[in-house]
Amino acid sequence: MQAEERQSKIEAYLQKAEFASLEELAQHIGVSVSTVRRDLTALESRTSVRRTHGGARTLQQPKSDEFVFNVRDTHQIEEKDAIGDACAALITPGQNVILDSGTTCFHVAKRLGDKVAQIITNSLPIANHFSGSNRHEVQLSGGVIYPRLGVLVGPHAVETFTRMHADVAVLSGSGIAEDGIYNSHTLIVDIQRAMMKGAAKVIFCIDHSKFGRRSTFFLADFTDVDVIVTDAGAPPELVAALRAKGLEVVIAPTHSPALAK
Repeated sequence: MQAEERQSKIEAYLQKAEFASLEELAQHIGVSVSTVRRDLTALESRTSVRRTHGGARTLQQPKSDEFVFNVRDTHQIEEKDAIGDACAALITPGQNVILDSGTTCFHVAKRLGDKVAQIITNSLPIANHFSGSNRHEVQLSGGVIYPRLGVLVGPHAVETFTRMHADVAVLSGSGIAEDGIYNSHTLIVDIQRAMMKGAAKVIFCIDHSKFGRRSTFFLADFTDVDVIVTDAGAPPELVAALRAKGLEVVIAPTHSPALAK
């Protein structure tokens, strides 16, 4: 593959995803990380992309809304509402909670009410949700802001969670199969792994549309996962397989009760 074709593919991918790690781009293009570095240097000289720590971001207006937080939050709304209720019910009053940047986790956040005093997150929508509250302390990670995704990423975000401890971590993924949980961006995967290590209990909230899917990057097997919360549309055979591994799988009834205040 010629350099011009590779660089065109890199630009197209970043136009869709806004940011990506070197490993993510190398896998997508089918070349080595060192080749991607050279291509990014060429693209940066043309001011179409900007190198970041371990990856790159586009400097152009992204053409796809696939990864935009507000767009993703319009998918499986009823299921996410139900999962939010079921997950919030698992959290004991007074616990400190890590919340990741997935849209399903945002639905959990909206239902925590007075249960928690401290929220630790890299999600801008979640931080904004609690910003007007005098009952909650919000610890927002450092990192690079990606406004379309509503997330802080990068080494500073990872470092935040390596220094934090919480009673519970609530996370989401873009795929779950019998071998483990997957996500789409390595930069987010690194942060989620740090979140998991910093929590006494780990809960994954994943709606039925993600079951049986393997996304680009493997996040974790089930060794350090305590609970999976999903909705009634989850395939029974995969639910049974997860329970056979010793996981607690909570099936949330699909409904839309009033949000906790």
